Formats: sequence, C-alpha cells, structure tokens
Amino acid sequence: MKKVLILFGGDSSEHNISCKSAKNILENIDRKRFDVTSVGIKKDWYIFDDDYSYLENATWLDSKVEKIDNIIEFLKKFDVVFPIIHGNTCEDGKIQGMLDLFNIKYVGCNQSSSLLSYDKDLTKIILNHYNIPQVDSITINKDYNIKEIKDKLKFPVIVKPSKCGSSIGINKANNIKQLKNAINEALKYDNKILIEQFIEARELECAIREDKKLVVSDIGEIVTNCEFYDYDAKYNDETSKTIISANIPDDVKKQIQFLARKVFKYLGCKGIARIDFFYNDKIYLNEINTIPGFTSISMYPMLLTNKNFSYTDLITSLIDNA
Repeated sequence: MKKVLILFGGDSSEHNISCKSAKNILENIDRKRFDVTSVGIKKDWYIFDDDYSYLENATWLDSKVEKIDNIIEFLKKFDVVFPIIHGNTCEDGKIQGMLDLFNIKYVGCNQSSSLLSYDKDLTKIILNHYNIPQVDSITINKDYNIKEIKDKLKFPVIVKPSKCGSSIGINKANNIKQLKNAINEALKYDNKILIEQFIEARELECAIREDKKLVVSDIGEIVTNCEFYDYDAKYNDETSKTIISANIPDDVKKQIQFLARKVFKYLGCKGIARIDFFYNDKIYLNEINTIPGFTSISMYPMLLTNKNFSYTDLITSLIDNA
C-alpha cells in the first residue's frame, strides 16, 4: 500500500481554496489502495486528524493538529506527495524544488514548468515564441508609465497580478482612473502586473492528465453574469455555471485540444494541468494552471470524470503516475 501525503494550505491568498480542494480529495481518495496522511501549512507544517469536515471553512488550525519539527525527515516517509496548494509556495515551484532535492515523488509539474506556468508574463514570452495565439498585453511594475500602456492597448483592459491565481486581484478598467485603481489593487498581490486587451469572448477550459500518454478532455465552458470570470464569479455567484461539453463547432474543439497539448509540451508540464482559452471568432490562450482546483465546483475533475472514470479513479491515476 502506497503511503500518500496530501499537502494543502499555504500562505497565499488562495489558502481557503486549497483547503476546499484538499477536503474533496480526502473524501474521494481510495483508502483501500493508499495509506493517507494530511498536512496543512501556514507558517509551520501540521499533521491533522481524520476529521477533515472543517476544511470547508479553512478552520483546520482550530482542530487537533500536530506540529512537524523535522519536515524533510517527515516527507521521506512517503511514497508520493500530492500537493494541492494553490498560489505561491507551490504553484510557483518552491515545494517541487524541495521535493526534487530529496528525491521525493510528487503529483504534477516540476519546479521549472510550475514557475513558467504560474508567472503569466513568462508564460506569454515563451508561448509567443511558439506562435500560440494570445491577446495583446503589456507587463509593468510599480514604476509604470500610463502613456506606454495607452500606446500599446485601448480601453477596456484587464489588469491582473502576473503571479496569482483564482482570479484574485483582477479588475477591468474602462478609463485612466479605473486603470490606476486596478493597478494599485493588483500590486497588493505581486510587484509585476499584466495588462491585457479586454475582448468579448467565451471562456473555455481543457483538462489534461498524463497516464503513459496525454489524456486530453472535452471542452468545458464557463458562463457567468459578471463582466468577466473573477473571484466572486468563481466562488460566490450562484448564477455562474459550467457547461460540459461546450456548444462549439467540432473543429474548434479539436483546435483547442491541439493547442492545449502544445502548451503542455512547450512549458514542460507533467501529470496534470488545466488550460484556459478565450473564443470569439478566434481562439486565444488565456492561462495554464498546473495545480487546478479540486473543489466541488472545479472544472478540472468535472472534465476528466464520467460514468466510466470516477473522481476516485482520477485521484488514483494521478498518484500512480507521479
């Protein structure tokens, strides 16, 4: 029986989403095949007991937990680590780098592909080289020049932190005042800011898992009443919904799946990824997520499960192919 560690939490703004993802994995993992231990991270690392119901509200430190003193020796006890930490400390490759250093197997992408995918600016630079279609954009820092932005893009624009997930810190700007406010908001989460041309488009997602060969999912669509799919639309707006399979022409589906494979390959990904696209008359890459959500409303597991392949099967496959 494989000893598996589920690693969740972290100190990013996506901490609560990570706790919800961990809860879903813990509820569905095959305990007949895997000896499961769960560890939550804040400033320190903690083992917690089998009562994971409180994770939904991210209050796990209020429960009975045991602090880990020697993290490396603890990690070496496991056959596979399943990191489900969204945001920095994991999606940026830090945890993976540490696990690689001590030859500890883990689910998902390695250090370099995690960082390249997490930093939206680096993602754009690499994929522009391979002619992957993307919306026009400019990258700035706190010493930005408004004229430089206006020369490159037209209002409206989308302003987002270059390194952040779950649509946190993202805002639409229709004028100079809104642009400055949106930049100030994004700077709370990262010192590098991506400003993209806003386009009216459908938001489509494609999931990939690696099982000897790449398994590429059908295409799902995000439908929301919000102007764009921000944090509130994802997690707080009950009118937002996911549609599988998206009602788009077959040739568009095939092209998105083709591009998803290319993006996965060019960024050196392994094991798992969700790749998001915009679609109007053309297809544009939106972003890639190397640790996609596993919450009850997350698109990644919904795209890869069906009547013949369950949530439990998905988790088992990811662990077995680590």
